Amino acid sequence: MIAIVTIAGQQFKVTEGQNLFVHQLEAESGATVSFDQVLMVDNNGSIQVGTPVLSNAKVTATVIGNQKGDKVVVFKRSDVKGIKRKTVTDRVLLKLKSNRSLRNVMQVLSNLN
Repeated sequence: MIAIVTIAGQQFKVTEGQNLFVHQLEAESGATVSFDQVLMVDNNGSIQVGTPVLSNAKVTATVIGNQKGDKVVVFKRSDVKGIKRKTVTDRVLLKLKSNRSLRNVMQVLSNLN
């Protein structure tokens, strides 16, 4: 069972029990978050595609915690003015684990057809 979900402007392929790393959301560790922008569901060969999203689909996940991502280095340079500027940022990612409710959502969707 696979679902494609939009989380914080990015699309993720989600399966049951999978760990996801998404950009920082406003949620505490141990909290349950739900995402209702499900674009596609594949339930053992029966594929349902939304236009653009499926109306009755929702995926829930449990927040495991925060984690540092890769460093992003930005270097700006101007030869005319002799300006050199280097900035480094650390991305903070949120680790999520999809719940069993993904199976329930897919069973509900398969019963609609």
